[in-house]
Amino acid sequence: MKPIITAFEHSPDRGRGLARDMRVRWALEEAGVAYDVRLVSFAAMKEPAHRALHPFAQIPTYEEGDLVLFESGAIILHIAQHHAGLLPGDANARARAIAWMFAAVNTVEPPVLDLQVAKFAEGDKPWAAERMPLVRERIRERLRDLSARLGDADWLDGAFSAGDLLMIGMLMRVKPSGLLDEFPNLAAYLARGESRPAFQRAFAAQLAVFTAHA
Repeated sequence: MKPIITAFEHSPDRGRGLARDMRVRWALEEAGVAYDVRLVSFAAMKEPAHRALHPFAQIPTYEEGDLVLFESGAIILHIAQHHAGLLPGDANARARAIAWMFAAVNTVEPPVLDLQVAKFAEGDKPWAAERMPLVRERIRERLRDLSARLGDADWLDGAFSAGDLLMIGMLMRVKPSGLLDEFPNLAAYLARGESRPAFQRAFAAQLAVFTAHA
């Protein structure tokens, strides 16, 4: 039975690969797992049927037989643990890759999301202009540490892993801010991720949804 994921019927990212189903699509493509997609509207996301899958009325969700998961990081960890290609075989390297997964979603991404809140939800507040440099500096601090750790390596810890997948997914959200231009090795790291065939297939699949519903 193929797993089923949910995705936006009308994605607010306009097919740029920023919606979180992109990360799950990419993980499934890396693992060579065929999957189906059920598109949901914003109204349907609030209905009891979808809330039974995702208590916070978001996407993506993941259904595989009797298993239902939400949160993209948890879904990707499940995929990586059950299919080859996303986690190393060595136990210590595997643990480090999982640590990078948590770092991407818990340490690096929150200030990136805060920038979106500051820009789109709070941009009209009288204190917005004063707050924005502080938000950008918090992102810059995380990127500075990440850049130093990556150095001139291709990936975070040896071979490409789910840790890189989630970190690159986060950097895609940083790119429009211009902050990534200050860290050439991170910009190159993002480009390496985006050039992977599995990424290209996932991106094309998500873009096709936007094109069909534009």
